[in-house]
Amino acid sequence: MTVYQTVQQKVRFYLEDIDTPIGKAINLAIAGLVLVSTTIFITETYPIPDRIRVQIDSLNYLILTLFTLEYVLRLWSAEHKLRYFFSLYGLIDLVAIIPFLFTAFHITAIDIRFIRIFRWFRILRLLRYVEGATLLGYVTREDSAIFVRILFTLFSIVFIYSGLIYQVEHPINPQAFATFLDAVYFAVATMTTVGYGDITPISQLGRLLAVMMILTGIALIPWQVGDLIRQLVKTSRKTTAAILCNNCGLTEHDADARFCKICGKSLVKVGDACELPTLNSGFSLGDAIAKDSRN
Repeated sequence: MTVYQTVQQKVRFYLEDIDTPIGKAINLAIAGLVLVSTTIFITETYPIPDRIRVQIDSLNYLILTLFTLEYVLRLWSAEHKLRYFFSLYGLIDLVAIIPFLFTAFHITAIDIRFIRIFRWFRILRLLRYVEGATLLGYVTREDSAIFVRILFTLFSIVFIYSGLIYQVEHPINPQAFATFLDAVYFAVATMTTVGYGDITPISQLGRLLAVMMILTGIALIPWQVGDLIRQLVKTSRKTTAAILCNNCGLTEHDADARFCKICGKSLVKVGDACELPTLNSGFSLGDAIAKDSRN
């Protein structure tokens, strides 16, 4: 392996790894920058002094520069560059830096107001950190993973829709959509089909977004919550019983288990008088239970 390939491999490893101190620090920094940039979007919707706005813009520019550098490194170090480019994470990473690229290279073929819409999708960059081996630990239980996914899905949907409706309606309807909080209020009221009617979009695109919010609230949210309820019911029905495995000595299994979940051997109920033979390993039943309790 050449030095060039070794460097590529190390860069790829640390950009994906969250177990080693270096990899975890890099990914925590990326996640933190995503949250900071999200906070910047929200802050910019409020009236703030020009001096502070300039500082915020400079910070946002620095963060976008780092995101662009990260995307270039991911693309450069990927084993299959084309596959990464068209992957879900690759497209999300690209969408996150599109406004910066258009501004940096002074591309004016497309209205910059339309390009700025893409920045609200940057929150989706946290998608790679919410399931399985996460930055905060490994999500082992299936119901916990579903719960984390639902929370992230709801938060992302509300945030993205709020940002889009604000971006579309604020320039032409600043009285109704004055701040990001107004947009969040409208998005939540619309997606939950409450529809107070005190804030309404007036543009065609804004009304189309409102229709999409209603459809999303009707279809996606009950589906996600239904998954969580089914998993919680399934988990609540699982109980453990003292059932002995003759092979490995494990005594805690599901009540209806017939085979060991560790080694796959048939099970013996503890306390069953007709099933008290010496274990395959040569230990007695009492020794196996004592060993298991010590472990």
